[in-house]
Amino acid sequence: MKYLIVGLGNIGPEYEDTRHNIGFKILDALAKASNVVFSDKRYGFVAETRVKNKSLILLKPSTFMNLSGNAVRYWLQKENIPIKNLLVVVDDLALPFSLLRLKARGGDAGHNGLNHIQSILGTENYARLRFGIGNDFPKGAQINYVMSPFEPEQEEILPERFEAAIDIIKSFCLAGVHITMNQYNKKP
Repeated sequence: MKYLIVGLGNIGPEYEDTRHNIGFKILDALAKASNVVFSDKRYGFVAETRVKNKSLILLKPSTFMNLSGNAVRYWLQKENIPIKNLLVVVDDLALPFSLLRLKARGGDAGHNGLNHIQSILGTENYARLRFGIGNDFPKGAQINYVMSPFEPEQEEILPERFEAAIDIIKSFCLAGVHITMNQYNKKP
């Protein structure tokens, strides 16, 4: 059984270490832990790995955040993966820094990447793993905040939180979204 795991972010060195690229960072950590490397393919950077008997297609779209839906649709169709086996890893301003929350479905909450995915797929019924980036910015400074790097003390915590995110991704593929939500969304 195949799963499409999509980490949202923007390509290019100017975006590499920004809060908005946390989806890319988590997929990089998963690829490294799985000893696989990304290849530059159509609409994105792709790696394949396995978790037990499940095949995971890891996708970092190269379409930029606001056009992520094009990459997601292409790889779902190319690999013949049902939407129920799609997991999108995304930054979330509404969650405190480093808090992880899995959702089975939902709106875009103002996130341009999720908005485009939903408009292209025609549904909001797909799972997303939300990584809290906090909202410690003055009114009107949201774009600067999400496009800036984490604070040094936050950077120190990221490797441990990436491991937690990887555990959630693996559980999503092995146990399903609802069991995984029950197990991991309770933990602080």
